[in-house]
Amino acid sequence: GSILGVEVNAMRKSYSTQLVVMDENQSATQAQNGGFLKSNIFMLTIPEIDGGSNLSIKINWSQKVVCSNGEYSLNVPFTFPEFINPAGKRMAKREKIRLNVDVVAGSELLFKTTSHPLQEVRRQAGSIGFLCDNDVLSWSKDDFSFSYAVSSSRINGGVLLESASVHDFDQREMFYIYLSPGDIQHKKIFKKEIIFIIDISGSMQGKLMDDTKNALLSALAKLNPDDLFTIIAFNGESHLFSKSMELASNDAVERANEWINTNFVAGGGTNISHPLNTAIEMLSGARSSVPIIFLVTDGTVEDERQICDMVKNHMINGESICPRIYTFGIGSFCNHYFLRMLAMIGRGQYDAALDVDLIEPRMLSLFEKASSLILANIKMDMLDEIDLVEVFPSHIPDLSSEGPLVLSGRYKGNFPETLKVKGIMADFSNFEIDLKIQKDKGIPVQRVSARDQIQLLTAQAWLSENKQLEQKVAKLSLQTGFTSEYTCMIMLETDHLKKIKESSGSKEVLKKKLSKHDANVQGQRTILLPHVGIGFGDLKATAENTPPGYETKPEMAEIFKAASNCVDTVCGYCCCMCCVQCFSRMNNQCLTVLNQLCIGLGCLACLECCSHICCCGDDN
Repeated sequence: GSILGVEVNAMRKSYSTQLVVMDENQSATQAQNGGFLKSNIFMLTIPEIDGGSNLSIKINWSQKVVCSNGEYSLNVPFTFPEFINPAGKRMAKREKIRLNVDVVAGSELLFKTTSHPLQEVRRQAGSIGFLCDNDVLSWSKDDFSFSYAVSSSRINGGVLLESASVHDFDQREMFYIYLSPGDIQHKKIFKKEIIFIIDISGSMQGKLMDDTKNALLSALAKLNPDDLFTIIAFNGESHLFSKSMELASNDAVERANEWINTNFVAGGGTNISHPLNTAIEMLSGARSSVPIIFLVTDGTVEDERQICDMVKNHMINGESICPRIYTFGIGSFCNHYFLRMLAMIGRGQYDAALDVDLIEPRMLSLFEKASSLILANIKMDMLDEIDLVEVFPSHIPDLSSEGPLVLSGRYKGNFPETLKVKGIMADFSNFEIDLKIQKDKGIPVQRVSARDQIQLLTAQAWLSENKQLEQKVAKLSLQTGFTSEYTCMIMLETDHLKKIKESSGSKEVLKKKLSKHDANVQGQRTILLPHVGIGFGDLKATAENTPPGYETKPEMAEIFKAASNCVDTVCGYCCCMCCVQCFSRMNNQCLTVLNQLCIGLGCLACLECCSHICCCGDDN
């Protein structure tokens, strides 16, 4: 998902986040008060809150609906610990969940499960609304989950169109194309010739190697007996399980398991080009199957642009079904935009585990998509006839039974009444379908497609080193609220007791670069937050074989960890709520005295002793 913004209102002050264009000369050390503790935990520190204040907190984020086995599911964090209730105050507890499901015309939704009681409050053409609004004795202890399926016995899809707003920097029209696999029970999938290219460099040690091995062993066990496979383990050199493709028989899979356990030993550097070239050559003769390259790495290399050019040339001059390239990145030291671009050129897909604890499930999920292809070589010739058309991704991937295929983009002029889609089925028969065009369905096309477009445009900007594309990404980021590599987040602190200067130039301050942030509006203070982009890889960390997970975290993360350990320890001896009640009833003078006392103890080196006893935690 993506964090879009946070708003906090207190009695005297309010705080809100906003995106601004990043200044290349801005020092990262100036950032403070926030950032990601982990890939899925965003932290924001509010500098000053008066005691006894009631807080109103609003968080906006975007996340994708997950599709698996023909079922779509949404899981939203909705768990609240007991200690969030203000001590000594009786407050009414009310939970309210509003869910809107936009239905494409001609599709029937089958609702499966929900974690909270929902009532249908609205049903219109193409839209259904649900509501859960209850007074409760205690806050929810379960995340909100909702799942549904779309009933269809065949491959289906459609096209949504949306006009640009008057404030849009790009005045071309927008389109959103989706192709769904339909009922997958009787769908025939392509036979596979798959080569696993696995990084075993020195940084892939310990849990990283174990989880990668487990995922690979599970993937091998799921191959069909008529599939062909081999494995290339690489560091500075390449190590082949077999110099030729082997049938996925029980004997071959068992020998592969033994080979993996023997040869998957972390050590050496990182050379992606050689094993990738080897795999492409081995798959050049594939005729009655889909050739697939499945690349896994945690590092970045210097010749990434040359690798992309090499693969692109092969795809132009290759066979009717060129090797599909699926890429999987581990941690933040690899160049995820290189992996994304490589997958797009190879008409495959990309995924990542920024959190190393998610390696096994995310890697297996990507393998399921790669091994469940039902429609290949997809073409939409009519798109080439539209003026000034831009399609994301530019190379159309194959359709998998594990989820829908989505394309989006911009165009100028008239869109055809129907869009003809062609492809090849698993039995190598031809497939055609006419997709209907729908306009003004109330579905925010730009908001739905913005995140993918930003990431794909960033990959193109990285590959071409094009400054104009970088500026385009920044504009799209500011317009939609999705973060990018060329924008960063700031926090605006507004003091409502001061008169805010009303001037025509006050709104322009937020649109200027960070170097201009010192020109704050009267009554407002601008705080720069840490950059939330994943960057373009780390050659130094890769060369030094630094394992993922050793990235520099916000300073507050260490404080947060120590505080958590301390609270856990103290809670074993006294009631946490009693402490909260005690501190909440102190006035500012008492708190100041207590603070000075702690500082004094620190000067006498007693604080270090106490922190060692109470807050050291258990690193194991």
